[in-house]
Amino acid sequence: MAKADWGYNGRGKWCSYKRTTIIICSINIVVALYVLHSMYTSLYIYPYNDSQTAFRYTSDQIRKMEESIRIRKASEPVKLVKLVKQIKEKYLTEEKIVELPQPVKQKITDEILGRLRVLNASANATELQDAVESWRNEKLKEAKQITHGKTVNSTIPPEEAGMLVRALESSWAELSEDIGLWIPVEIVHKEHDDKPEGEEESEKEILPGRPLPPECHGELHTDYDGAAVRWGLTHHKESAYDCCQACLDHAKHAKEGENKCNIWVYCPYETGCYSPDIYEHKHGECWLKYAEKPRLNFKNKYSDSYRNAHPNAPVIVPWVSGVVGA
Repeated sequence: MAKADWGYNGRGKWCSYKRTTIIICSINIVVALYVLHSMYTSLYIYPYNDSQTAFRYTSDQIRKMEESIRIRKASEPVKLVKLVKQIKEKYLTEEKIVELPQPVKQKITDEILGRLRVLNASANATELQDAVESWRNEKLKEAKQITHGKTVNSTIPPEEAGMLVRALESSWAELSEDIGLWIPVEIVHKEHDDKPEGEEESEKEILPGRPLPPECHGELHTDYDGAAVRWGLTHHKESAYDCCQACLDHAKHAKEGENKCNIWVYCPYETGCYSPDIYEHKHGECWLKYAEKPRLNFKNKYSDSYRNAHPNAPVIVPWVSGVVGA
């Protein structure tokens, strides 16, 4: 009995349901991990292999690409690229400003001043420029001869000749500014005269529209005072002639006891005409007025005292007016 019990207890210890379940679960976990690993690997391996086959170029495509590359290389402007490179290198070399020693700068300044003192006091900017340019060309020629090894009677030391050539040739603008050389550019103004030969200059201003008849007595840049018989803000005419004619018609058809128009005032400018009142006076305004003794408001120009009191007033009186029958 003791032996049998030990055996049963031994089987119960090593072959229990709990341990069997654990072993089976472990196997399932290992199998599941293996399957997941296989699926994960396939996601990266198979698409990569497929992409390699999907984008594989045919021989005809490769031939066309090689032909395109060959044509592009053949059409490349090799000479132009080389020329641009040379110009760029030359520009970068010339861009370096030559820094002359102060004694050399002082010597250049003294020589230029000496050349300018020879000129007359009334010399214009062009003559000054020509004198400086003449000195620069002479000095540059002298310095180049020394750099080429030619023996010349010169005050330029050989060690300074190369610096002078670069300074006077490629860095002249910077050197001029450095030594304070500045000559204003002369502006020559020529008035264009398109008047036919033999025709006298006409000082008479011409009004647009038909010429004014003698009875209108039109006066340019004139503004007459008077009582308005027709309000100009709402009375517009095409020309001074039409405005004067309106005044004549008003006087002809006026009723007994009414003021007859004997003054007309017209605005001939498209930008309007100035007046010291609060209204905006536009082109074409035609004021019909009456005055027993017509009196001028303004003539030709507004006075300085008036313009000081009225800053918006122009210099010239813009209105055209006349006294009918005067």
